Amino acid sequence: MKASLLLTCTADLLYPASARACVNVLESFGVEVRFPRLQTCCGQPWLNTGRLEGTRRLALHFLDVFEEAETVVAISSSCADTVKNHYAELFPDSPSLTARFEALAQRTYEFCEFLHRVLHIRQLPVHPAPVRTTYHSSCRTLRGIGLRGVAETYLMQMLGSDFVSLPEHETCCGFGGSFSVKLPEVSGRLLEDKLKNIAATKAIQAASLDLSCLTHLSTGAERMGIEGIRFLHLGELMAEVVA
Repeated sequence: MKASLLLTCTADLLYPASARACVNVLESFGVEVRFPRLQTCCGQPWLNTGRLEGTRRLALHFLDVFEEAETVVAISSSCADTVKNHYAELFPDSPSLTARFEALAQRTYEFCEFLHRVLHIRQLPVHPAPVRTTYHSSCRTLRGIGLRGVAETYLMQMLGSDFVSLPEHETCCGFGGSFSVKLPEVSGRLLEDKLKNIAATKAIQAASLDLSCLTHLSTGAERMGIEGIRFLHLGELMAEVVA
């Protein structure tokens, strides 16, 4: 199987190690990973702020770059959700464009979703050196992609009793894209509650499938003086067991 990687801006600029880890995992399962070099931002920041004309331009560029791909795999849930659930609705007056975006959406997957729903990976190896780890379920993973329990199952397989569930795990961390800018007080309170719950697990690692959430959590922990927690993409843990 061939998969074209949607790198995402956050991975490109802040988390290249996460991207490399996800590629290593995909290749370990026999996937030929391709990287379309003309890809740019999916347009989510424009969409979140109502700048639809800019979003449409980026969506059309995305279509040009990825339409011929056998499958598209995004390593961050929010970008996968944008492509899968929002591109087609941007062109209500063009049935032909809508159909093309809907067809592409059916071949676009978030990383963990792709492993579970396409590759049908049902068992991962045990981690050689497990440490206490919890998991933050991002809003886009849960409500956009509709992926519940899959990441947690993979973590239990890899880590056993070293995986600990996060209290209020379905509650937003407070990032929400432009939400954190428009409503900083509300965002900050949600972030504080989320970090307190992470600290309460006594985990030294917190994994997620959304790089934006990881950025929000890690920088928030630094500001709050919470030390000793590694924030990482789930793919990084997987790469440690399939290497």
